Amino acid sequence: MQVKDEKGNDVTTELPKGHEWDQEHLWLAVNAAGVALWAWNVDTDLLTMDARGFELWGMPWSDNVTFEELSAHIHPSDRDRVRAAFAATRAVLGDYETDFRILIGDEVRWIAARGKGEDAGIVGRTMFGVFLDVTGRKQAEEGNELLAGEMSHRVKNLLAIASGLTAITSRSSPNSEDMARELIGRLTALGRAHDLVRPTSAGEDAAALLGDLLSILLAPYDDLGAFKGRIRVAVERTAVGESAATGMALVIHELATNSMKYGALSQPTGTLDVTSVAEPDHIVLTWVERGGPTVEAPSSPTGFGSQLVKRSVSGQLGGSIDYDWSDGGLIVTLRVKRARLGF
Repeated sequence: MQVKDEKGNDVTTELPKGHEWDQEHLWLAVNAAGVALWAWNVDTDLLTMDARGFELWGMPWSDNVTFEELSAHIHPSDRDRVRAAFAATRAVLGDYETDFRILIGDEVRWIAARGKGEDAGIVGRTMFGVFLDVTGRKQAEEGNELLAGEMSHRVKNLLAIASGLTAITSRSSPNSEDMARELIGRLTALGRAHDLVRPTSAGEDAAALLGDLLSILLAPYDDLGAFKGRIRVAVERTAVGESAATGMALVIHELATNSMKYGALSQPTGTLDVTSVAEPDHIVLTWVERGGPTVEAPSSPTGFGSQLVKRSVSGQLGGSIDYDWSDGGLIVTLRVKRARLGF
């Protein structure tokens, strides 16, 4: 039997020896492979298909069907391309091969059509070929493309954030050691938030509960005190998308870092409580520090950390932040728009 190799050269092949390949055995092999057989008369435009072919196209059995009738089931975005490819086989030598979508009610299936055109295997002006259901493979390919695009988007965003943090931190840090420590802390906070909200598969929304996000971001500071559990989080059960988680991570990290330097978390017995109040359009988080040194409102101009917090709160979270430098300890009120917590 004459066939073509990958380079288009004619080669001779034979059926496997040691067994007589009759029609019944060939049909068993075809059915096992899920192959639908078809023959197309290029002059009359009539196609004949086996039972699997009509099942694949979601059509009732018929002795023959025209290519135009089949075309009515092809996805509108692919129809002209497939028609042009089939029409070209009347004059183009060689193999015919194309993949396209068909519509079976609301279901979309991917079909691979393979055949021979003109004098390459044509018999009596009839072209022979096969249809294959490749829906699973196409869906996997589309999933991989979506995942690759999503990963590219995420990497670009993270690199942009890292570049911005590096540039601004370098201007606000007195030496390289402080810069490295502050930058690593901020990037680590972003990493923890990113891990929590990353999707587990392509196309799946990334979300975390607000309480889980806050607990994970504050967990490293809880271990630095005299007792476990000095940081308590009791907030509304609501989901946080990736964008909001990034902003929230930066804000919480800055507040916790300042508390470790000057506030309640700088003392082994200092405590921190984070609670929330529900409003129709906002969630109001209250950060209350107790048991630390006496705190005073800063007299110097706002530093980079405070600027970063305000920018994150107003830009990414669509809210506001207020500080109360009370005698008992710092109280921070963070107001966040509910609409900004989503995706």
